[in-house]
Amino acid sequence: MILTKGLNGFGEYLKFLWTTIGVPEKWREFFKRYTNEIYKLGIDSIPLILIVSVFIGALCTILIKLNLNNPMLPRYTVGMATREIILLEFSSSILCLILSGKIGSNIASEIGTMRVTEQIDALDIMGINSANFLVLPKIAGLITILPVLVVICMFTSLFGGYLVCALTGVVDIDTYIYGIQTQFIEYYVWFALVKSLFFAFLMSTISAYFGYTVKGGSVEVGKASTNAVVMSNIMILVFDVLLTKLMLQ
Repeated sequence: MILTKGLNGFGEYLKFLWTTIGVPEKWREFFKRYTNEIYKLGIDSIPLILIVSVFIGALCTILIKLNLNNPMLPRYTVGMATREIILLEFSSSILCLILSGKIGSNIASEIGTMRVTEQIDALDIMGINSANFLVLPKIAGLITILPVLVVICMFTSLFGGYLVCALTGVVDIDTYIYGIQTQFIEYYVWFALVKSLFFAFLMSTISAYFGYTVKGGSVEVGKASTNAVVMSNIMILVFDVLLTKLMLQ
C-alpha cells in the first residue's frame, strides 16, 4: 500500500515536471517573474545565510581545535579541517537543508494558496499553462541564485572561523589562515556548486508540486508546506550521498 502510494506520487510528480518544463509562452513575462523570484527566494535569504554561516564557521573551528588537541598534529590542521568541512558539506548540503525550511515552505504555501483560491483554475480556463507560468520562473531563479548563496556561505563561514580565532585566540590567526591555504583542492568548490544545482532543482520542484496539487483549504496548505519541506530534506540527503559517491569516488 505504501509502495503503491509512493509510486503513484512519483508518477504524478513526473507528470507535473512534464507540464512545467518547457518554452515559456511570453518571454517578457517570464523574465519579469524570473528576476522577482531571484530576489524573493535568493536575495532575501542572504541575512539568514550570513548569520548561520558565521556561527557555524566559528563552532567548527572551536570544536575541531578541542578534538584535535594533539601535539603530534600540526597546528594548521584546525584551519585545514574547517575548510574541508565547509567546502564539502556545510556550504551546500547543510545550507540547503536550512534553506528548504524557508524557501520550500514559501513556494508550497504561495502556490497552494493560489490553488485553493482558484487562481490556478482561472489561469487554466484562460488557456495558460499554469504550471509553466508559475513554477518555471521559481525553478530557474533558484537554480541561478543558489550557487551564489553557496559561495557567500563559504566565505562567511571561513570568516567566522577567522573571527573566533581573533576574538578568543583558540588558534593563531596566521596559523588558521595557513591551514585554510594548505593543500587546497579547487575541485571541492566545484563539487559544492554542482550539488547546489541539484538541490535547487529538488527544492523548487518538490515544493511547487506539493503546493500545486493541494486540495482543500488553508489547513491543507499548511500540511502541504510541511510535507514539501520534509520531502525536500529527504531527497537532498539522498542525492547528497549519491553525488558524493559519484563525484568523490
